[in-house]
Amino acid sequence: MKTCPFFNICGGCQYDFSDKNYQSEKTSVLPAIDFTHKPIWGNPGVRRRADFAFADGHFGFYHAQSKDIIDINTCPNLLPEINAILPAVSLLPWSGSGSVLITQCENGTDINITSIVQYCNNDFKNAVAKLPASIIRVTWNGKDIRKYATPEIKFNNKILPYTSGAFLQPSIETEQILRDLVIKYAGTANKVADLFCGLGNFTFATNAHGFDIFGNGTERDLFKKPLSANNLNQYEIVIMDPPRAGAMAQSKELAKSIVKRIIYVSCNPNTFIRDKRILENGGYKMTTAIPIDQFIGTKHWEIFSVFDKSY
Repeated sequence: MKTCPFFNICGGCQYDFSDKNYQSEKTSVLPAIDFTHKPIWGNPGVRRRADFAFADGHFGFYHAQSKDIIDINTCPNLLPEINAILPAVSLLPWSGSGSVLITQCENGTDINITSIVQYCNNDFKNAVAKLPASIIRVTWNGKDIRKYATPEIKFNNKILPYTSGAFLQPSIETEQILRDLVIKYAGTANKVADLFCGLGNFTFATNAHGFDIFGNGTERDLFKKPLSANNLNQYEIVIMDPPRAGAMAQSKELAKSIVKRIIYVSCNPNTFIRDKRILENGGYKMTTAIPIDQFIGTKHWEIFSVFDKSY
């Protein structure tokens, strides 16, 4: 029996994660990469963030391969805390159209609404005021329309304010898996750069210098202005966790550098393979590659990899 009543209806999951054949089905779409380890499997029901849509009074997920919205008030792939508030959120007087990112933080739930309508109306604000108290912040196009507290996230023991809409790994479980792998392969290096560092999942754990378009480190657009090979040469290890677009410009500079080790975390096998080729042409050898089922139920794989300089 499938655990999700929307499976094969909404476009979120391509595989039924409750099915006994789930792992074999998902393994069949592993990218053509020489993996050095078997897959690491995440668990369903622990996802802490999800992207919803609204239009014409409907709130939910997009129907598979269409822009039609399926009304959703529960999802077995999400944390119980999010499912607890979904019925109330789905009944808000949604007008216009847009997207809704719901994120479960350490101290409550954050709701980030992006709409083609610049400001929400008073009816919507009044309805938001009646939402459960566990929802500590609601923003509309970047402006607070309800705020009881600043949402917080925690990387190990480091507590940070969460900027609404900022990138996070989809679950604390897989975030910790990735952080533990980075710590393991970074070893005792003293000079570490964390590129595309986000809010600092790897930065604090490795005492690294953080560089990002937006994050807790140096504000720098690494797509338009990657760190040069000369700048990179001061580091023993470079960590990269770019968005789905990958890190082509930055990889070209890394390929010219003398950095001993690159730890590359990717959520897109296609751009990873492209960047892998660039690094290998620059004298790097992929010595570790581990697939991680971070996006439970989907065809997407997270890839953890290590490249060492060959001299």
